[in-house]
Amino acid sequence: MGNEKLDLLRQVAYKYYVEEKNQETIGRELNIYRTSVSRMLKQAKQTGVVEIKIHDFDEQLYELETELRETFNLKYVRIARTEPHFSNQEKEENLAKTASLVIKNMVRPHETIGVAWGETLGNAISYIENRRKTMATFIPIVGGPSHVHSKYHVNTLVYELARKFGGNSVFVNATVVQETEQLKNGIMGSHYFQELKSKWDKLDVAIVGIGGLLSEKTSKWRDLLSPEDYEDLRLREACGDSCCNFFDRDGKVLHGSLYNRTIGIGIENLKRVPTVLGVARSKRKSRAILAMLKKGYINALVTDDETAKLILKYAKS
Repeated sequence: MGNEKLDLLRQVAYKYYVEEKNQETIGRELNIYRTSVSRMLKQAKQTGVVEIKIHDFDEQLYELETELRETFNLKYVRIARTEPHFSNQEKEENLAKTASLVIKNMVRPHETIGVAWGETLGNAISYIENRRKTMATFIPIVGGPSHVHSKYHVNTLVYELARKFGGNSVFVNATVVQETEQLKNGIMGSHYFQELKSKWDKLDVAIVGIGGLLSEKTSKWRDLLSPEDYEDLRLREACGDSCCNFFDRDGKVLHGSLYNRTIGIGIENLKRVPTVLGVARSKRKSRAILAMLKKGYINALVTDDETAKLILKYAKS
């Protein structure tokens, strides 16, 4: 390439990157076509006239996010980076901090936000530092856990979100799993429950956790399941749960006695919600997350890199 051409490339690059002029202005000033400016900017990078460096940018993480987004046609993906020396608690905290930023940017004024519950979501919400007034409405999309786990109760989470985002909250006054189907139907058919159910049909966003295998010991609600429930789920090869609905590896919801006693929106109805964010990590939950992705119950995801790699590995196999 001749010196004159190189000089022109340098001029174009300087005007674009340093003076921050648009391509149309540069073309007019240098008496060249705008399409030529675009081509020359590309040449400037290819020939080394321009070098672009983004400090502390994890290219591998970005590529992993891109692969997940394109594989499952997701609206949004954010992956937390882990290090080999991280303990499980550090990985959970890292995920919660990442999720807190995603949730903070996801809440829009006057929208209706549905919230499930769990330890990961509770920790994520606790990390949100925000005091802007959105007038958004935050509502539970499942009943509550047992009284033992009040810190992660769905009412606690919607209250905290409403407080931090200057919005409104609606509460649920029922435990997620009832003793009988008749009790569940009576509660969901009651007058007080109608306001909540009507808002389920108008959700703009839903934020959900994802539970893993039946042997998972960290669940905050499975103490409500009977031995018969566990045996039934084991025989039907339950892979995981979300919104307190269990499903198999294909994402098929396991209807039956437990499902009929469960108070919640039902994950099959999440497909009607424009944005459904799933927040979960760990090798033990990877197949459950994959099932949710394949079935389209969630269209946005926050996880960590080791979980993301497993999800993609299982998806390919």
